[in-house]
Amino acid sequence: MPHQPKIRQFLKQRSGLFLNVLFFVAVFFVVSTFQARNMLSTSGTAAPALNGPLLRGGSYDIDVTGNRPTLVYFFAPWCKFCAISSDNLTRLRRLRDDDSLEILAVVLDWQNRDEVRDYVERHEIDLPVVLGDSRIAQDWQVYAFPTYYVLDSDRRVQRRDLGYSTQFGLWWRTWFVD
Repeated sequence: MPHQPKIRQFLKQRSGLFLNVLFFVAVFFVVSTFQARNMLSTSGTAAPALNGPLLRGGSYDIDVTGNRPTLVYFFAPWCKFCAISSDNLTRLRRLRDDDSLEILAVVLDWQNRDEVRDYVERHEIDLPVVLGDSRIAQDWQVYAFPTYYVLDSDRRVQRRDLGYSTQFGLWWRTWFVD
């Protein structure tokens, strides 16, 4: 058993790293749970109404768009985390076709259409963008940006999150929803 002391030494050296990673994961989980405490419930709650004018003309009503899972992404044009994560929405669109997942962006806390149009063009967002208002923010309990809700095909809230999300994170949240 000449390798046993080496294994113990290896484990002893790595135990600090393991404890640090475990601590980081625990803190991340606690902070995420705390941040989501005021969001819509994921216990089968029906999503609120969502309708309004679209940036590119026309209007949108979530109740008449078909029965498919939906990712609703709330953002503000001035939000730095929104700017960083918006590219991930475009990439998600390439991975998930429109028939399997609707992706909707809703702008809140904006000044004028030009500000929103500039943001959408700068980040090459090729998704429907609803020009939201304070009523939508209140109904959907959006208190920070970006905020994400994933709805199933019956328009029930299945997942929720806020803050930056990677492309993989968005894909993972939307993959197992029907």
